[in-house]
Amino acid sequence: DYYFSANKGGTLGALKNVASGGEISRLTLVIKSLVASSMALPTLIFDEIDTGVSGEVANRMAEIISKLAKKHQVMSITHSPQIAAKAKHHYFVYKHETQTRTITNIKLLSADNRIVEIAKMLSGNPPSDAAVANAKELIGKKI
Repeated sequence: DYYFSANKGGTLGALKNVASGGEISRLTLVIKSLVASSMALPTLIFDEIDTGVSGEVANRMAEIISKLAKKHQVMSITHSPQIAAKAKHHYFVYKHETQTRTITNIKLLSADNRIVEIAKMLSGNPPSDAAVANAKELIGKKI
């Protein structure tokens, strides 16, 4: 077992018993970052690494992923607008059903479509004017 405490002065407990989803996400990002740096991995894939986090923690995770992307190719599947906003290239994955099956599609978003999709992540469909403004702000933030 691995032992963990999320808080200064906290009691150590088995990671599997005491860590929340967000804590596990953050630990996973730290471990993958360290491994990538020490092994010179060319590509990192994060599948919903942001599970259980939001707000400032998501912003900080986005900064870490963005810094990793300067030395590695990073592919990140996310539902976090903060993480999506830091992408150099933003793809939208969607599904549609035929009578017999479900088909998954992917498309590269233009700058305008990217704003709309991030705004939808923030407020749903259709996105509000405030969400569109927030999406533009997130995309424009420099690290």
